[in-house]
Amino acid sequence: MTPPRGAGPFTQHRFDYAPWLFWSEAAPEERDRQLDLQRQLAEARPGYAFGERCFVSGLAEIQNEELVLGDGSYIAAHAYLTGILRAGAHCTMNPYTVVRGDITLGDSVRIGAHTSLLGFNHTMSDPDTEIWRQPLTSRGIRIGSDVWIGSHVAVLDGVTVGDRAVIGAGAVVTKDVPAGAVVGGNPARVLRWRVPQLQPPAETTTDSDLAGAAAAFADTARAQAEEILQRCFDPGTGLFTDTPGAAPTVRAQCDAIEIADLLLGEAPPQLPAGEQAERLRGWQDPGTGMVGLLRPGGGQDPAGPGFFDAHPDAGYHVLSVGYALGLLGSSFRVPIRAAARLDAAEVTAALERLPWRKAAWQAGHWVDILGTAIHLNRRLGEPGQPGAAEALLGWLLTHADPRTGMWGSPRPDDGLLQPVNGFYRASRGTFAQYGLPVPYPERVTDTVLEHARDPRWVRPERQNACNILDIAHPLWLTRHTGYRAEETTALARRLLSGALGHWTDGQGFGFQAPHPTTASVPATLPGLQGTEMWLAVIWYLADLAGVSGALGYRPRGVHRPEPATEAAE
Repeated sequence: MTPPRGAGPFTQHRFDYAPWLFWSEAAPEERDRQLDLQRQLAEARPGYAFGERCFVSGLAEIQNEELVLGDGSYIAAHAYLTGILRAGAHCTMNPYTVVRGDITLGDSVRIGAHTSLLGFNHTMSDPDTEIWRQPLTSRGIRIGSDVWIGSHVAVLDGVTVGDRAVIGAGAVVTKDVPAGAVVGGNPARVLRWRVPQLQPPAETTTDSDLAGAAAAFADTARAQAEEILQRCFDPGTGLFTDTPGAAPTVRAQCDAIEIADLLLGEAPPQLPAGEQAERLRGWQDPGTGMVGLLRPGGGQDPAGPGFFDAHPDAGYHVLSVGYALGLLGSSFRVPIRAAARLDAAEVTAALERLPWRKAAWQAGHWVDILGTAIHLNRRLGEPGQPGAAEALLGWLLTHADPRTGMWGSPRPDDGLLQPVNGFYRASRGTFAQYGLPVPYPERVTDTVLEHARDPRWVRPERQNACNILDIAHPLWLTRHTGYRAEETTALARRLLSGALGHWTDGQGFGFQAPHPTTASVPATLPGLQGTEMWLAVIWYLADLAGVSGALGYRPRGVHRPEPATEAAE
């Protein structure tokens, strides 16, 4: 029987130790005091935010630089919190929990009493200096949603715990916990599967097995290439569509050319190569040099009067059309004049305006386009304004974060997705395209490997071509350092084994990987964009795994590994 409130000294801190009872049993004045405490914290400390029906015990020690609690989350008595904590809805920090460092929790993460999440570590590289005098490192801890962490658990820095996992009491977690797994022990290991369908299949264990699987895939893809292209060809318009029945797009024509070059070594057989090249050249606006979008009923929309105000798809046409023309032995009729007109000051101002903090992928998208436009213009004899290219590269060099090697910042809702995806786009069009080393390559590797542990993007049912390419290409670009090479190879082998199974016979790849739980998602429908991108993804993963020779193809277009300089051409 629950004793009444105020029934003696043993119940005066009842809600501090059992905060899950607060919003159902607390008196109105107690609720008011709790809300006032949260308001004071949020006003006094920038970076603090509390959702609805949260609870923060006055007996907890909270020293966070940033603290975000989603709806219904609570912190119980004697919890000790430092660093950065971003927690979703219905998360619990029970009595005597320790949560320190850079920690992200999904929704419904339940943390038992006396458990420690330690998102930092001491270094000990100098044996002649006391450990406490040596610098700290922090890779952070990422916990998915619907995770139960028992009492007296220790989760160490750098660990990612997948969705729907369970960590048994007393476990010491030193390595990532797969989604849906039940782990326990010291060090923790998988004991069984809470969600059996998330248990990964046995991985290929030998190079010969993986190379054989890659070779078999490539043979299948080559044998079915013409069928896949014909499936997306509209004889009435003489144009390709991304998927059967869709409206023709500029990108679909270019994807078809890239696929045919990869798998057939020639232009798509539906039309003569020269005819396809002239059509792409004819879509270029002679004033700006940009390529606008096709209208569903015929005709073409203008790309826009300037460069950075063009439609994002029209911007990508600089890449897709420019490289497709190169594969056909042709080039744009005129330079990308909207880019050639930009001087150094305008380039710098435009880079400053891009949404690096909130949408690094979008910012990297435009850097990729500008870098490619400068490259293509130089091939056509248009040098552009003095100092414009140097301003682009100089800004990127001086604004790369030395902690991550990237531009942009992680966000509570999608972690490192934006910085990693933005890095791929920005570096592809500049450093990779010009054959220049990226700044802070080892930090890039650290950041990408940390991101690759986030189950939101690498679980089989959540993978898409963009997110996996944005992992594979930066790791390939920084592979020359040899840094964390074994981890990189192991990740590439695992992702490659999965990617080879995404193929649908006679149709190719969907942009999103197929899975029984996502069968109705339109992005899983096989099409030209998904096929072109996954073919490139597979090559990069295979090369990182040391088996790319088994594929018998190498990207030469947008996703080519070599620098796209005049010398390389």
